[in-house]
Amino acid sequence: MPEEGIPLIPHEEILTYEEISRIVRVFAEEGISKVRLTGGEPLVRKGIADFIFRLSQIEGIEDLSLTTNGILLKEFAQDLKRAGLKRINISLDSLRRERFYQITRKDEYERVWGGIEEALRVGLSPVKINMVAIKGLNDDEIESFAQLTLQLPLTIRYIEYMPSGNGEEWKEDNILTIPQIKSRLENIGKLIPIPSDRWDGPAKRFRIERAVGEIGLIGPVSSHFCDDCNRLRLTPDGKIRTCLFSDEEIDVKELLRKGGSDFDLKERLLIAIRAKPERHHINTYQFKKCQRNMSAIGG
Repeated sequence: MPEEGIPLIPHEEILTYEEISRIVRVFAEEGISKVRLTGGEPLVRKGIADFIFRLSQIEGIEDLSLTTNGILLKEFAQDLKRAGLKRINISLDSLRRERFYQITRKDEYERVWGGIEEALRVGLSPVKINMVAIKGLNDDEIESFAQLTLQLPLTIRYIEYMPSGNGEEWKEDNILTIPQIKSRLENIGKLIPIPSDRWDGPAKRFRIERAVGEIGLIGPVSSHFCDDCNRLRLTPDGKIRTCLFSDEEIDVKELLRKGGSDFDLKERLLIAIRAKPERHHINTYQFKKCQRNMSAIGG
């Protein structure tokens, strides 16, 4: 989190729940079956549980998940489960209170951990923890995160440090690659591969021998999975992004607010799908870091 915080978007520039629901309904008619709500922080938006229930009722949506910073999760977990949420991801890059504060600018570590425990208690499954490993910042906690899976039914997902948004300080030397992480995890115990299911996305799944939880490894920098990417991102201000590392956006908000039809929305979806780049260009001379902050894209 930047020390000065992030610029806020005026309320009228953000898609309404009704607009988002319509987009999801129309896109579901064209075969999209999985929806993930991300951020910023989705739990700060008023009426989020009711909105999730509304999305869960859309024909064709088979999987509904949410990514959160976890600060409000303890208060919301039960309502989210009742509303139809199936799975949840919590962004957590340190298990140490002081370091958590350094990264997030908030002294809320205990609240986040309480939210994780509540998510497990109410039966959200899987409960995944996303950890971005950065050399010199939190790479000494790789093993500590993995050891959580020995006793708790958590999925710990290690994600390579990616250049996006305001990460001007990003350097290739700061990346802890997935092969390096995997090598360190093997010191804890044998890693047993787990077959992927249709909702897994890019993660390679493993279980440490005798563990009750899982490990997920996501390597967008060291191991391109662009050929298998079938994701589109809808930004809060109504743009479809075809790739996390591209500034190309297709506007649907303007279309909605000027009376566009469902057919027009489907046409925009097809344009976005056709515009998906073949691959990203991190670590090549062609790479140009995207300008939006991750908090404004939906990571």
